[in-house]
Amino acid sequence: MENTVKIISVTEVTHDVRCIRMEKPANYHFRPGQATDVSINKPGWVSEQRPFTFTALNDDPYLEFTIKCYPERKGVTNELRSITTGDELIIRTPWGAIEYKDEGYFIAGGAGITPFIAILRQLNKDGRLGKNKLFFSNKTSGDIIYEQELFAMLGDNVVFILTQDSMGKYAHDFIDDIFLENHVEDFNRNFYLCGPDKMTANVSQILISHGSKPDTVIFEK
Repeated sequence: MENTVKIISVTEVTHDVRCIRMEKPANYHFRPGQATDVSINKPGWVSEQRPFTFTALNDDPYLEFTIKCYPERKGVTNELRSITTGDELIIRTPWGAIEYKDEGYFIAGGAGITPFIAILRQLNKDGRLGKNKLFFSNKTSGDIIYEQELFAMLGDNVVFILTQDSMGKYAHDFIDDIFLENHVEDFNRNFYLCGPDKMTANVSQILISHGSKPDTVIFEK
């Protein structure tokens, strides 16, 4: 299933991340955490499909993607740097394995936060954030996506860490074995992972080594 949708707004989130809102087709539904394959409705780009995660809620009257752009790759995300209101995207059927089950720990690296944005926004709207905790790793403080919103929702239950900035307001650290031992109170809870493939694989192995069951470690396989 393909739908051509018109862009209704584009806003800058960070120095290399854009929030793109577009019209929502009738009877188009998705679950928080899901993505879809997207292409730009311009000559030469229609067949160039890339997966992007919905960051609005299913009940919103619009669709939204929060997309990190990579100019050096000269690909779709670089082309998305120049799109504006009135341009069109082509979206397909929603898909994805990251779905909220119960309270636990969300672990994100960089743009890997995007599947969790809609999940956390929905939980916040429903008054169900509970004891969920987010560990969010970025290179520098300038790379943090929706920093203020995440802090407003989660308060002390969001931990920002920086891997390349030792002078910022957040800890210079890495999400490794030592970090998880110091910050995870219960390895029997659910873990939601999204980030670079190497990070996801390493964190998943660490969690399993600490007794987490494979079906409680949730990530896009």
